[in-house]
Amino acid sequence: MSVNGKKVLHMDRNPYYGGESSSITPLEELYKRFQLLEGPPEAMGRGRDWNVDLIPKFLMANGQLVKMLLYTEVTRYLDFKVVEGSFVYKGGKIYKVPSTETEALASNLMGMFEKRRFRKFLVFVANFDENDPKTFEGVDPQSTSMRDVYRKFDLGQDVIDFTGHALALYRTDDYLDQPCLETINRIKLYSESLARYGKSPYLYPLYGLGELPQGFARLSAIYGGTYMLNKPVDDIIMENGKVVGVKSEGEVARCKQLICDPSYIPDRVRKAGQVIRIICILSHPIKNTNDANSCQIIIPQNQVNRKSDIYVCMISYAHNVAAQGKYIAIASTTVETTEPEKEVEPALELLEPIDQKFVAISDLYEPIDDGSESQVFCSCSYDATTHFETTCNDIKDIYKRMAGSAFDFENMKRKQNDVFGEADQ
Repeated sequence: MSVNGKKVLHMDRNPYYGGESSSITPLEELYKRFQLLEGPPEAMGRGRDWNVDLIPKFLMANGQLVKMLLYTEVTRYLDFKVVEGSFVYKGGKIYKVPSTETEALASNLMGMFEKRRFRKFLVFVANFDENDPKTFEGVDPQSTSMRDVYRKFDLGQDVIDFTGHALALYRTDDYLDQPCLETINRIKLYSESLARYGKSPYLYPLYGLGELPQGFARLSAIYGGTYMLNKPVDDIIMENGKVVGVKSEGEVARCKQLICDPSYIPDRVRKAGQVIRIICILSHPIKNTNDANSCQIIIPQNQVNRKSDIYVCMISYAHNVAAQGKYIAIASTTVETTEPEKEVEPALELLEPIDQKFVAISDLYEPIDDGSESQVFCSCSYDATTHFETTCNDIKDIYKRMAGSAFDFENMKRKQNDVFGEADQ
């Protein structure tokens, strides 16, 4: 919005950037936040060495957030590392999601003949172009269901599980009976992201995800955006059903449009479920991950008789988010029962022994309306997915409702060249 010439005032009632998705430092803060009054033991090292994300997510190397960061040049404030591997859970064990053809041929996830069929399927996906019917091979992107595409290639249940949940990254099996185009595009995004760096399709910023909102804040400031942390929001002022200002500490900041998260307007959102996230501090890498310093583990719902997948994101001292020799693993899933902690047990078993656990159960909220009348635009809560694609869709959707036109990446690129001189600087 700042880049597009809007005057932006950003108020946050917290003393740090990023709201729900901040990274907490020092470690003492995290203990306080979860009401563990005794504080961290000596063995945890220096509190200042920790930056613990409250919401675990990775960036898809070829995904929308990376494009936003590149085009807005927020990347100049950030350093990324490639996540070392992605794993999938099958029959109580974890297996690496094959990232090359050689790995696929050596993988124990599939039998010999299954591998050939799977390879054919991947070649089909890679060549698929929704604008070129020659690539369809009898599949109609708008009407053929994904279930039928799997049937066409004669893929078995295990392969379907790992394709839908570890490659297309669906949290449930609802996608099977929907048109196949979105699934094919999701698998393509995974493959293209993987092709960029080879180890996994995911990136993670040094010093934690809390660096992202700070990067955007700096960019906004270059264009005249004003930031106020520690600024309470006492009231949102409406006239004739439209927002006209925000009241804070006796003063009113006037505005034409307002963007906020659900916690600022509880009466304009509805509850859409819950997510449980358990932050675990470990003194060892996760077993059977080849001693990776970072990884993702996906537990497909079928494997543990659930409706939605369980995720584990693991990062470590290698990302400047923990003390030397320490690892942070965060298990998360959509809540389905009255005992959420029991639901993530299969994930926690993979992490044993655990030095310290922090359990957070959050309500998921979504706005009741699109904000066109009130001009109050509310984001959705962060879901249980392990990457930022759904969040980016939400951002683009809010942008479109506010500006009346879709967010244009190309235009963003051109604007950058005007402000900072030529792109090659």
